Amino acid sequence: MSPSPDLARILPRVLIVSRRTVRKNKFVDFVGEYHLDLIVGYGAVPVIVPRVAGVHTLLDSFEPIHGVLLCEGEDVDPSLYGGGGAGSGGLSAEQLDAVRSLHPSDAAIDHEKDSIELRLARRCLERNIPFLGICRGSQVLNVACGGTLYQDVDHELPAAAAAVRHINYDNYDGHRHPVRVLPGTPLHEWFAESLDGEDSRLTVNSYHHQGVRRLAERFVPMAFAPDGLVEGFYDPDAYNPGEGKFIMGLQFHPERMRKAGSDEFDYPGCPMAYQAFVRAVVAYQEKLAAAAAMPASPKLNQEMEKQRKVLVRSFSLAKNLYVSGAEAGTPRPAEQRDLDAGAEFLEVKTQPNHRTSTGAHGCQPPDFKANRRGVVCVVQQSNTAALSVQQEKRLKQMGATVRNASGYINRLKLNEEREAAARALMAKMSIDQLSDLASFYHIMGTICSEVLDRKLHSAAPAP
Repeated sequence: MSPSPDLARILPRVLIVSRRTVRKNKFVDFVGEYHLDLIVGYGAVPVIVPRVAGVHTLLDSFEPIHGVLLCEGEDVDPSLYGGGGAGSGGLSAEQLDAVRSLHPSDAAIDHEKDSIELRLARRCLERNIPFLGICRGSQVLNVACGGTLYQDVDHELPAAAAAVRHINYDNYDGHRHPVRVLPGTPLHEWFAESLDGEDSRLTVNSYHHQGVRRLAERFVPMAFAPDGLVEGFYDPDAYNPGEGKFIMGLQFHPERMRKAGSDEFDYPGCPMAYQAFVRAVVAYQEKLAAAAAMPASPKLNQEMEKQRKVLVRSFSLAKNLYVSGAEAGTPRPAEQRDLDAGAEFLEVKTQPNHRTSTGAHGCQPPDFKANRRGVVCVVQQSNTAALSVQQEKRLKQMGATVRNASGYINRLKLNEEREAAARALMAKMSIDQLSDLASFYHIMGTICSEVLDRKLHSAAPAP
């Protein structure tokens, strides 16, 4: 497609992880040009993350990340979703040998690519970065959120081979099979004018032997093959391209659904996933730019210094009130602990046989000295009368502040102990269990935000 006319400006960045293959006895990395053409054409710039050893530790170097597109590649390591182990319900050794023989280019595991792509997917999920997964990319997304996969649909779906053929090496690009598109989903919206019959059927290409077994809880299916295999899914809580939200996986390849001998798409809706994805990427970049452009609080340091001086003066005044009152009389027993707490914090020191004149604030002029607890106002002994009600109130407030601070510190220590216990417990959990836990708290967070927004809206005064 023709490039966007505004490519001269700074475009948002979409990360795409390359796939490794062998050419002339050497490894080379590649990304399908159809993906790159669509990303550029709709107004983003593709940044290729090479699949080379150690890149998974360097992902911070690819920031800023405005979107991630994951596409084709080898099978996801079954150990990452609890498959393939003893008692896991995975394939037998004989079945695995058959799969490797039939799908030699896919059945090999690429641990580095798995690590890079899972880390990128989880970064997107944590920060709500737009994410589009095509084929293997959709499987990576599902695994990242706690879902599982079929290691081979022909072996693990009882009637799969008879009902649907998901890959045909004899007619690789021309092979198609039907899917049922669910109403109310983005996929239905994109292909609305092309859907066939009341079943909302669509014919898609298919290049895979694996697929979603258990869809992660946060996702909603968008399409099913006749054998029940999920062919598309998305997160409805993270889908609003105009606001920079897009989390989706498609098992088929809309970018390759082209008519034989032509670049014309099978349906007008084929490029729409990329168009909506890039729209979300652009909006996400704009949100980041707006947040970065927000001015910092004016004169922050001056305000902090002003507040520090207020606190220092409050300490000195409260201490002076206590000293003056303690010299002349005994505080009431019921309030003694409040006064003592405030005095202890201020480390009251007196200089006997001197007298200071007291004004409206009780300390004129104070003699400041510093110690490890803060600034202390040292005053001379006073022969003034017992503490007034106002003086006692001020010093009690100081004592209450000290006790509250102590309680806060104790709560911090308790929280640290709880966090350590939680980390120890989670270290013993499986990847599947941890992903399920993360998905649960994501759902709870979303619900909490929605309820809070409703309450804030209802509490807002009418205009």
